[in-house]
Amino acid sequence: MFRNAVLLIIGIVCITMAQPTKKASASSSKFITIETTKGKVVIETLSKIAPNHVKRIKQLVKSGFYDGIIFHRVIEGFMAQTGDPDGNGTGGSGKNLKAEFSDYEYKLGTVGMARSSSPDSGDSQFFICFDGCGHLTGQYTVWGQVVSGMEVVDSLEIGEPPSSPDKMISVKIGKK
Repeated sequence: MFRNAVLLIIGIVCITMAQPTKKASASSSKFITIETTKGKVVIETLSKIAPNHVKRIKQLVKSGFYDGIIFHRVIEGFMAQTGDPDGNGTGGSGKNLKAEFSDYEYKLGTVGMARSSSPDSGDSQFFICFDGCGHLTGQYTVWGQVVSGMEVVDSLEIGEPPSSPDKMISVKIGKK
């Protein structure tokens, strides 16, 4: 009887180990890759800090919402803003999000949600910080951090709007 129990346990272990392991799907990736007119930018999403914002950004990415949208506001030494389908800073996806403020410090490459004077007005627009964003900490929802391609962001055409704006050619979930 003991021998049969041991054989049964060994059989279960062997079957369990033979099961194929699941690979993480692209949609579960914590990275978003933006292919711009100047090159690639990879952002690590911060779902522990802003779970609802990350979820919404990923929904918009999956739907192709961001593909072709310009960087409509690029202020040297401050930030580059995008995500407005109208290209003038007034548009969005039509779904506002409740703010998810944190003490994550805004620094070079931090990605935050743009909003109006109402804290709960973030929609689809976001910005990537150059320098000089520390005063935004706790005032705007942080949802990501650039992990590669900051030199691309640094090279975006300056202006509000720029005379020849750069754009997001495609935005995908994962490191592409």
